[in-house]
Amino acid sequence: MSTPPPESPDPSSVTKPLDPGFYIVATPIGNLGDVTMRAVDVLRSVSLIACEDTRVTGKLLKYCQVSTRMQRYDDHASSAVRERLIDIARREPVALVSDAGTPLVSDPGYRLVREAREAGVCVTTIPGPCAAIAGLTLSGLPNDRFLFAGFLPVKEKARKETLEELGAVEATLIFYETGPRLLRSLEAIAELYATREVSVARELTKMHEECRSGSASELIEHYTAHPPKGEIVLMIGPPVPSDEIVDCDALLQEALTEMSVSKAAGKVAKATGLDRQTLYTRAVEIKSQ
Repeated sequence: MSTPPPESPDPSSVTKPLDPGFYIVATPIGNLGDVTMRAVDVLRSVSLIACEDTRVTGKLLKYCQVSTRMQRYDDHASSAVRERLIDIARREPVALVSDAGTPLVSDPGYRLVREAREAGVCVTTIPGPCAAIAGLTLSGLPNDRFLFAGFLPVKEKARKETLEELGAVEATLIFYETGPRLLRSLEAIAELYATREVSVARELTKMHEECRSGSASELIEHYTAHPPKGEIVLMIGPPVPSDEIVDCDALLQEALTEMSVSKAAGKVAKATGLDRQTLYTRAVEIKSQ
């Protein structure tokens, strides 16, 4: 008579108690079903959950049937609050979560983790969803090199300066944006990088998830007619490779004999479809030679 295989043990009955320290737990960015089994296990096993908004995290905990107590920790938290959390984490396991996605990616967890590490408190990451990466995977833009730059500045001058500063980076640029501010950001991109491919990913993992790509001008036309809602990942494709720009030197040199650097770059960009800002930089170099 053969011996039946042993039954699989109940995971909750064999979970090893967590050591003291901070546990950075990634949470879903929309669909609660994206929470990982390990994340649920950690949230259930820690003594305290530090979160941006107890109402938001409370919905996730209810979904996961977790009853661990919570404490608010957001942008307005004082140094005294951080010190108190670090003191608790010396003796007990404490989870750190954001409202959505991976903590420390454009949220206030940075200071807490930095100070905890400086204090010798163990920090462990529990990876999971991240809106920036999810948006990049949907966009179809080059992903061998990318730069995440958080939220663009609210003020027009600072927004333009940021885009100009990052425009020469040979990588896909990733920003977070909000619905009410999207058009203003697209207008700034259209002015500087009229020919680059831009992607807008929104409502990620939710019922109305979308990722729309095109030039900034095309996206402005669409979102003017269909005002966007929700949180947004805004991406800009990398500049044209330098070897393609070299081929345009003759065109730029010819244009520079009759017009300013700015107009010459604009003329060649229109004729070739290459990025205006990159051509402008090259035209300045030619002019100075």
